[in-house]
Amino acid sequence: MNVSESIICRPSRWFLFRALVMLLMFGVFAVLFYVDGSTGYRKKNEVFFLHRAFQKASDEFAKMNQDGTLTPERWQAHAASQVVDLPADRSVLPAGLSVPLPWPAILHDYAGMKPLQANLLWREYTKTRGMNATAPEEPYDARKIKEQWVVFWIFLGLALTAGFFLLRTLRRTITADAEAVTDQRGRRIPYADLKTLDLRKWETKGLAFADYDGTAGKGRLRIDGLTYGGFKKDDGEPAEQLMRLLRSHFSGEVIEYATLAPAEAAAPEAGSGLKTG
Repeated sequence: MNVSESIICRPSRWFLFRALVMLLMFGVFAVLFYVDGSTGYRKKNEVFFLHRAFQKASDEFAKMNQDGTLTPERWQAHAASQVVDLPADRSVLPAGLSVPLPWPAILHDYAGMKPLQANLLWREYTKTRGMNATAPEEPYDARKIKEQWVVFWIFLGLALTAGFFLLRTLRRTITADAEAVTDQRGRRIPYADLKTLDLRKWETKGLAFADYDGTAGKGRLRIDGLTYGGFKKDDGEPAEQLMRLLRSHFSGEVIEYATLAPAEAAAPEAGSGLKTG
């Protein structure tokens, strides 16, 4: 590589993949909790109370027909006078649900109830209504519904945050040429302004830090090789190329971990392994 050429490190596929996964994950969770908080738990409550009405109808039919004298007319009159037992807090039920809610017409059918096949009637009813035949074990109260909204806002915030950082990073690059390095925020820092270069996390985490002081001002340059450029050999290791170009023009102090020979590593007086130069 010609060290005089310009190196441009754009957002890496490693970063883009993980950012998209996080955005998708938070977004999916936000949608799921939104559905449960807005309509899902209320619809499940409707299923719960309707299913309990079917069970009650089956029990009452069996009790009224113990002696086998129950007539279709008597049962239909009884069923027509019944309503589904609903909670006092109507906010936990679907909007638009009529209250009081009469027993479904299918429970008025004496022939269908006579064989005591309430489960079959329930499956037929839910299939017609497009409802889940599996009723929840307990109804959801207002507190549980509110919890879904709270968690929804949390995941929505996380999704928006992930989307913000993704869009912001997509527009950024880290570049280096023969005279200076330009960070992801667009600050151009001449190599002469760089005082120290900390490479202790470069090999393990792809992170390097450079302190600068000069015409570009005073501050710290953060080079995130995993986010910008990456280290894939198929792509030519852009982040590693940028670091080599930067080091070829750097004349300040380098901080990195020293590689010790086996004999030195075994000796107690070998030191901490930190090297500056």
